[in-house]
Amino acid sequence: MNRRTALAAALTLTTGLALAGCGGDSAPKLEVADAYMPQPVNQQMAGAYFTVKNNGGTADKLTSVTSNLAKDISLHKTVGTKMERVASLPIPANGTLRLGHGGNHLMFMGLKSKPTKNDVITVRLHFAHADPVRVSVPVRAADYQPKH
Repeated sequence: MNRRTALAAALTLTTGLALAGCGGDSAPKLEVADAYMPQPVNQQMAGAYFTVKNNGGTADKLTSVTSNLAKDISLHKTVGTKMERVASLPIPANGTLRLGHGGNHLMFMGLKSKPTKNDVITVRLHFAHADPVRVSVPVRAADYQPKH
């Protein structure tokens, strides 16, 4: 390979790499809505629900949740009639992750205090790619059913 061919190949490769980086911002763009926690019936555990909308072109996943409310907060999915703890919950590109009764949800174990109706708790959602998101979660009546 002569010098001119090597230079042309290097310029082609550099231009291709530069253009690959110009494909627009496809990072996850997450919005959280409809958060709520039914008032817990005891101080042992509570659940929480919300929706995460990803307006970005890259999938992400919810990996953990932190809050001062409980000793342990875990991600769960429901399979049949059984709850299973999972390491993460997927959020598809340009898609939605819904947490609700009978499906994906958060479990708060070992509550430090029992929240009551009209309280608002704060959680921090952690993702594989996106920055953490702080969410205010209102406590609703124990029998609350969201309107869809």
